[in-house]
Amino acid sequence: MAPRAGTDTGTARARLVLLTLAAGQFLMALDSSVMNVSIATVAEDVGTTVTGIQGAITAYTLVMAMFMIPGGKVGALIGRRRAFMIGCCVYGCGSLTTALAPNLPVLLVGWAFLEGVGASLILPAIVALVAGNFATERRPAAYGLVAAAGAVAIALGPLIGGVATTYFSWRWVFAGEVLVVLGILVLARRIADTASDERPRIDLVGVVLSALGLGIFVYGVLRSDEWGWFRPKPDAPSWLGVSLVVWLMLAGLLLVRLFLHWEARLVARRREPLVDPSMLENKQLTGGLTMFFFQYLVQMGVFFVVPLYLSVALGLSALATGARLLPLSISLLAAAVLIPRFFPDVSPRRVVRLGVLALLAGAVVLMAALDADAGAEVVTVPLLLIGLGMGSLASQLGSVTVSAVPERQSAEVGGVQNAVTNLGASIGTALAGSIMIAALTSSFLTSVEQNPAVPTAVTSKATVELQSGAPFLSDAQLKTALEEAGASTELTQATLDANAEARLDGLRAALAILALTALLALFFTHRIPTSQPRSAAP
Repeated sequence: MAPRAGTDTGTARARLVLLTLAAGQFLMALDSSVMNVSIATVAEDVGTTVTGIQGAITAYTLVMAMFMIPGGKVGALIGRRRAFMIGCCVYGCGSLTTALAPNLPVLLVGWAFLEGVGASLILPAIVALVAGNFATERRPAAYGLVAAAGAVAIALGPLIGGVATTYFSWRWVFAGEVLVVLGILVLARRIADTASDERPRIDLVGVVLSALGLGIFVYGVLRSDEWGWFRPKPDAPSWLGVSLVVWLMLAGLLLVRLFLHWEARLVARRREPLVDPSMLENKQLTGGLTMFFFQYLVQMGVFFVVPLYLSVALGLSALATGARLLPLSISLLAAAVLIPRFFPDVSPRRVVRLGVLALLAGAVVLMAALDADAGAEVVTVPLLLIGLGMGSLASQLGSVTVSAVPERQSAEVGGVQNAVTNLGASIGTALAGSIMIAALTSSFLTSVEQNPAVPTAVTSKATVELQSGAPFLSDAQLKTALEEAGASTELTQATLDANAEARLDGLRAALAILALTALLALFFTHRIPTSQPRSAAP
């Protein structure tokens, strides 16, 4: 490797580089949330069903999961800036294709495939480029701001999507992404890169094994809501009486284990691996990766639960829902930027532990605040706490993982890190969703059974029809369905009351599992170092 050039060569340039990388992170995260409020509109516009659009979102997640580790290796071979810019070009082509998509197949090519491949090149490169452009002591602040940009994008996604869909068209979101990509490409020329003196080689067997392993595992997780985690839902695929989700996850883990065995074999033969397995023996690196996993699990679970409470339970519009999420974005950004600025020598372990405690406190406070008579204002303090926790973790974890290995491996670390966060995000959303639906269904059926106003025949029919889980419906949606079914006024009111209480029980259950996950994360913080890195790893 040639010596690193351009590290902190000027405050203005450093800010420009940070703005460019943060914009890239913002763009990648935006796609995960911006269209969730517009699924029905997009489906109608391209002539498909809601299920088809949800499939496109799932496919985007799968493509990213499959190619994230190879994407990190590509950056190490051709140069991180080049990989970043190529990824932006691919992503921009995907956004343009999506904006112009006349039907679902074209939408899948643009949104799921091209954008997914682009993201798998961009995200690992961002991790490596921060390491290559900022001195070690400045990396916590840089990583914190970049990570905060991604989380803010997820929080603002519903607001941006709601504005575009309500006043313009969902297509303008993707057209806007093309313009952002063009701006990033112009600014990316200022980013310093390290030239590779090595002849590019890539482990194709490792690419296949890692892609299949991670892809199959994530696919299983994403199907858990529809098929069931362990016990198969009615008409869901199963094998030996166990949900296919379990077998897919086991198959994915087996392929990942084979991948690591193959990589170790390559190292023993002095051949270049896709990922050096010895990295995973590094206590600091695995500690940082573990905390990344827990952070994104809780983070995406919260971003799944809170908008449901605001938009469905309280009936707020997409714009009002996005506005209510702003406290989280503000405290997250403040913590990610200000902690490294004012406490540059603070113990990373202490900050991470306090951050996890803030996540735990926010989830518990929100769980306690949810009530049938509560309004949208009850989410403000919990979201401030959760944002503070996310920002605290973001300010430390990126620097922790990259400083654990030699700088030449930073692109590989970026691939592994983003694969881990992708796993955490997928599991967090699926876990929160499945727990919520299970609790909602149980609570709803119990309320209906105990209500004398509901005939026995109706109770029996509901028990049979809701075996796969009750839908998370607003009062307006449920009232319309009951009126179309010809339900009496008394039965309608009893059902609405049962549904309102069941919704809250489901949300509380989801928050409880997220709080439990945050508590579990505390037991893994001992692997985080107690002092800030002061020099690059040898």
